[in-house]
Amino acid sequence: EVQLVESGGGLVQPGGSLRLSCAASGFSFADYAMSWVRQAPGKGLEWVSAISWNGDSTYYTESMKGRFTISRDNAKNTLYLQMNSLKSEDTAVYYCARVTTTDYDYWGQGTQVTVSS
Repeated sequence: EVQLVESGGGLVQPGGSLRLSCAASGFSFADYAMSWVRQAPGKGLEWVSAISWNGDSTYYTESMKGRFTISRDNAKNTLYLQMNSLKSEDTAVYYCARVTTTDYDYWGQGTQVTVSS
């Protein structure tokens, strides 16, 4: 059974940092590109970042370039998102998702990130 379990969310002040993790199991993690997607309160899903199967290629939404860093450890079957210089508009539930050629086929349950003073 494919499972993606996010962790690391919480309450942080503006300008602060958080590191999200996504533990993968039930499939060959190293064979898949992965993504982070978020959903802010009352809004739709927003793609955040993606990483290739081996970590050599990374992609970001323009507004997150320079603040967020996606990475992976295939030996640990874990995906990461380092978030720095957080803003109130980064408040959202953050999901990791497995990438297929056309879509995302598995999602985690999400982890809440709240940026507030």
